Amino acid sequence: MGIIWSLIIGGVIGWLAGLIVGRDIPGGIIGNIVAGFIGGWLGGVILGEMGPETGGFYIIPALIGAIVLVAVVSLIMRSMGRRNRA
Repeated sequence: MGIIWSLIIGGVIGWLAGLIVGRDIPGGIIGNIVAGFIGGWLGGVILGEMGPETGGFYIIPALIGAIVLVAVVSLIMRSMGRRNRA
């Protein structure tokens, strides 16, 4: 049950990050889960353990990390789109 809860929380964090940035992460639900997990790890490394914890994620650092990740991925995808059109 713990893994399922982590997948749900990771997906919600990735989805919220996409809403805040205003960009969708490629891959739909799987992309949101991956963004949530990587964002959780990135936020934990940068900000440490702060705020409430659920599903193995500290919510505030995970959300901030996911926002950074979604922003970077959207910039990369946008630059690749321009390059392919030229």
